[in-house]
Amino acid sequence: MNFLSADIEQYVGLHSSPEPELLKRINRETYLEVLQPRMLSGHIQGRLLSLISKMLRPKNVLEIGTYTGYSALCLAEGLHEDGKLITIDVNEELMERVQGYFNASEYKNQIDYRIGDAMELIPTLACTWDLVFIDADKKNYLNYYDLVIENMNSGGIILADNILWSGKVLDPEAKDRETELLRKYNQVIHEDPRVENILLPIRDGIMVARKL
Repeated sequence: MNFLSADIEQYVGLHSSPEPELLKRINRETYLEVLQPRMLSGHIQGRLLSLISKMLRPKNVLEIGTYTGYSALCLAEGLHEDGKLITIDVNEELMERVQGYFNASEYKNQIDYRIGDAMELIPTLACTWDLVFIDADKKNYLNYYDLVIENMNSGGIILADNILWSGKVLDPEAKDRETELLRKYNQVIHEDPRVENILLPIRDGIMVARKL
């Protein structure tokens, strides 16, 4: 998942803004108490999400894939004072933990945390989006993109995580469904005339698409 040497990763961390205390707590508790802690965005990716959000000052943010709430709180840092972030996840088992983290934050009244199938929930949301973060089941990445792209405001940003898939997108021997679908996602976004894009090799790769 990490494409840089450990020394470079450490140097990057030391020269990037630190995590807020609540995020440090979520990071620590996720690694101690939750399955698959590598799903957490973490310090560097989290600061990138925060910075993008602060530059956009979004009024409407959608996150698909909440996990333990770390990335949602990073995205919430840049919300407009009247802004709202809707985050959707299917994992009911983490609901109490995640809601507790949100309630402990200064953004608790701006975060709308929903449990359910994002494919069913997103069409019911009467919003135009300024910022969308896709970090859920890889098989539906293109479906999620199709659901939100026409409802993106001009200049809005769609971020998709894990887009390099631990380097498997470059491996000709990797023919599993998820890898193939992520390759397709990257190609479709790159060729979509509605957006301009850049693929950032940060952590496991983030595709950034800006609606024209």
